[in-house]
Amino acid sequence: MSDSLVIARRNVIRMTRIPEMLIFGLIQPIMFVVLFSYVFGGSINVPGAGLSAPGYREFLMAGIFAQTVTFATAGAGAGIADDMHKGLIDRFRSLPMARGAVLTGRTLADLVQTVLTLVVLAVVAVLVGWRTHENFGKVLAGFGLLLLLGYAFSWIGALIGLSVRTPEAATSGGLIWLFPLTFVSNAFVPAANMPAFLETIANWNPFSATVQASRQLFGNLPEDYPVPDAWPMQHPVWASLIWSVLIILVFRTLAVRKYRRADG
Repeated sequence: MSDSLVIARRNVIRMTRIPEMLIFGLIQPIMFVVLFSYVFGGSINVPGAGLSAPGYREFLMAGIFAQTVTFATAGAGAGIADDMHKGLIDRFRSLPMARGAVLTGRTLADLVQTVLTLVVLAVVAVLVGWRTHENFGKVLAGFGLLLLLGYAFSWIGALIGLSVRTPEAATSGGLIWLFPLTFVSNAFVPAANMPAFLETIANWNPFSATVQASRQLFGNLPEDYPVPDAWPMQHPVWASLIWSVLIILVFRTLAVRKYRRADG
């Protein structure tokens, strides 16, 4: 843990010295908030809220938050690939430190950046009309689940970064699978509007579970919103926790093993 915190500190300091990394990372989610709110608001029928633009904004924001934390995966993978490409990882390998610390430190630093991004995004969301309707503890729990999902996905990014040769390939590899994952979900439209087979996929999507759990904890589900019968949608908080912990366990193990094999 001590070694991991040293590496995390190194990456956080690097972020402060290259502020454009954080600025450019904020532009895309802010654009999504504004565009989806005003372009699709009032055009998409949300059960229980109808075609109400304010109702859609409240339905939308959990999806935008979740998309933002998962898209940080590409940055995590690109950062690790860049360190490997420049030979920095080889320098770390020569030091008497835990092998998993390099990856753990990197993912913790990415989590810090994700927290900052979510804070800014929440402010923008409030400005366009998003509101929560639950107590402060539940709202914090909703953001906690979002951050846990983002941390879990950063381990997928770490594995991708270790598996490719260039940062450009890591960025492409980190995004190509995220688009179907985030759009075949309940993030932007109700899953009930999809064909039956896509609805089933969306209801069991780990991304959908976190979005549904956040909406529930934020109080952003309309009173008459029909909850699907799938277990993850009936128990979204538990489903979100289980999915996130499972992803961390699997992909951290794979990433650290990949790092050690490269070391050997």
